[in-house]
Amino acid sequence: MHLHKYEKVWLIFGSGSLVLFLLILGFGAFYLGTHPQSHGATIDPENIEANEAFQRENLGLTQVDDDRYIVNVVASAFNYDLGSDEEGNPVSHIEIPKGSTVLFQVVTTDVIHGFNVAGTNVNMMVEPGYISSLEVELNQTGEFTLVCNEYCGVGHHNMFATVEVVDDESGNETAAE
Repeated sequence: MHLHKYEKVWLIFGSGSLVLFLLILGFGAFYLGTHPQSHGATIDPENIEANEAFQRENLGLTQVDDDRYIVNVVASAFNYDLGSDEEGNPVSHIEIPKGSTVLFQVVTTDVIHGFNVAGTNVNMMVEPGYISSLEVELNQTGEFTLVCNEYCGVGHHNMFATVEVVDDESGNETAAE
């Protein structure tokens, strides 16, 4: 079988690109240990309250050390559940001091949701049956919108909250909006 010169060039280019891609993928997966975000922890989406972190009283912002916080969130049907304030109103606004290390832990009870704090590097896909977690240091002050960036149904546009990073230490309380 005779191949034209240009066919040989493109065949070599395509095969070389495939080999290069597979080498890069293998390097990231095996040497660097890259894996999907929800790789480690699983949870029963029908019974998330069995996990202590996602019991009603543990949702939202919790201070665990001087500059360390945990934010536990349940994403479901067009809502981020960040717990309730003292009056029983749903929390939709949290304040965190600048420079704090925050562990975001998110689960969903229904469909795939996104978890994106716009303007920061917090961006996760939340899948039923997995605990998505990401630890970040928030060094930029401002008010950031927490949005669902995975289409989850007709009320998708109503799924948001706000995360405010404040300069002073007065921001370690959860505030309802």
